Amino acid sequence: MKLTKNTHSSVRLEKGGRALVMDPGLFGKPEEAAGANALLVTHEHPDHFNADLVRSLMESNPALELWSQATVTEALSAAFPGRVHTVGNGDAFIAAGFDVKVYGEYHGAIHRDLPKSQNVGFLIDDAIFHPGDALTVPDRAVETLLFPIVAPWSKSEEVVDYIREVNPTRTIDVHNGLLGPAGDMIFGKVIETLTKPETAHLAIGEDINA
Repeated sequence: MKLTKNTHSSVRLEKGGRALVMDPGLFGKPEEAAGANALLVTHEHPDHFNADLVRSLMESNPALELWSQATVTEALSAAFPGRVHTVGNGDAFIAAGFDVKVYGEYHGAIHRDLPKSQNVGFLIDDAIFHPGDALTVPDRAVETLLFPIVAPWSKSEEVVDYIREVNPTRTIDVHNGLLGPAGDMIFGKVIETLTKPETAHLAIGEDINA
């Protein structure tokens, strides 16, 4: 399976001639999701879910399907009947030939005065876990953890402890669209110093075998 780092929190997975794209957001480029057979969206925030792009992709490809939690799917299901699937914690399904398991319910809390928002994480082929905007711990071993390196709702201490608890073989930082080169270096160094998994820092468009 090939994993390509897209912009911010989006990644593209490919195997057997099929492609699955997670969290195509506003910071990204349309070509990052071009040719996708399946879309997974963790939550409705625009840095993870570019509604206009997703509509355009689904209109141009009648075979394209999407899986997400209710706040995303309710905006799309009427326009694309049978192709938009609502999932939640504990669900499992097949998307474009990938085995997907769903974990979590809520977005990380930015502040107690803000309402909770929904968020789900996706475990792909029992190997790659994308938690979205949360620090959800799956109930099984994870080979590659896509962790949100910086966010308004987290701090480095929490991210380090999260990686230690999940204890993956490898980490790849995502949710870094808010960082410039200096921020990437500083936050990345903290993670590498305090965690033991192999760290793969990918530039946008760079890919690895996963």
